[in-house]
Amino acid sequence: MIGSGMLHFEWPWVFFLLPLPWLFRKLMSPVENARDAALWVPFLDDFKSLSGKQESEQTDRRKRWLAALAWLFLILAAARPQWVGEAVEIPVSGRDLMMAVDLSLSMEQEDFQLNGRLINRLQASKVVAGEFIERRTGDRIGLILFGERAYLQAPLTFDRKTVRTLLDESALGLAGRSTAIGDAIGLAVKRLRERESKDETINKVLILLTDGANTAGVIEPLQAADLAAHEGLKIYTIGIGADEMLVRSLFGTRRINPSADLDEKTLKAIAEKTGGKYFRARDTKELMEIYALLDELEPVEHDPQQFRPQKALFHWPAGLALLLAGVVCLL
Repeated sequence: MIGSGMLHFEWPWVFFLLPLPWLFRKLMSPVENARDAALWVPFLDDFKSLSGKQESEQTDRRKRWLAALAWLFLILAAARPQWVGEAVEIPVSGRDLMMAVDLSLSMEQEDFQLNGRLINRLQASKVVAGEFIERRTGDRIGLILFGERAYLQAPLTFDRKTVRTLLDESALGLAGRSTAIGDAIGLAVKRLRERESKDETINKVLILLTDGANTAGVIEPLQAADLAAHEGLKIYTIGIGADEMLVRSLFGTRRINPSADLDEKTLKAIAEKTGGKYFRARDTKELMEIYALLDELEPVEHDPQQFRPQKALFHWPAGLALLLAGVVCLL
């Protein structure tokens, strides 16, 4: 925290209106007695004199003071008072980090364990990647979900909580049954390219997590990788899935490779073309270690940004003005 809080008026010029009722009282001539006019309209004082109930000077004075206070509070409210809090520094790393997560039906395979129970690949990815997102203070993070097609689920933002929520709400098959790795990379390039003209020092990173091979989409993965390399996008690829799994059947227990469809060769080539790295996650522990290594990426340091939180206070004087005006009317 830097500095201290203070009271601030957004429209201080409104205070010049404070003497307005006094000026009206001094400059405007009083209404002449119109009893001799052809059309005479009785006023409140006339009725009071007829009823014999004249307000005392003390009551009159009290009403004027209450009206003056009501006017003062009304002016205070119109000046838009705000409480400006202490200056807060926002750490900015200078990195745009996109995450692309595979939602194809093969991610339903339950070959991961968490707290002693079997979970599927997508559930493991949500837990580990979600914790990774929480740690990325200062990064702008975006989320791409892909299957048969690639979709931008969250644009680049500092709101890590929302990105994690959108990841947690993703479901298997939401983007189709197949896997479009090339389209996911192409979409990431498109979204990250939009910031290029604003700041050329931004470090652009894509973390792509999949358990299969490219079986759908318009763009081939290696072509998309060439495009990413040209745009300065570094891609870290993660191949997820166990190498071995025991399956029970009528003929007994047999060992299978649930990751037989994983195209490690292409994932390695994508990482090499873009200056990134390929990781293999066979279980939850390895997946956590991979994201811990990704945490060590050096940021491009920028000067920290500052902002002062503001809280509007106009409703307090406005409420007091309304209350005093009501009291004057009752008197």
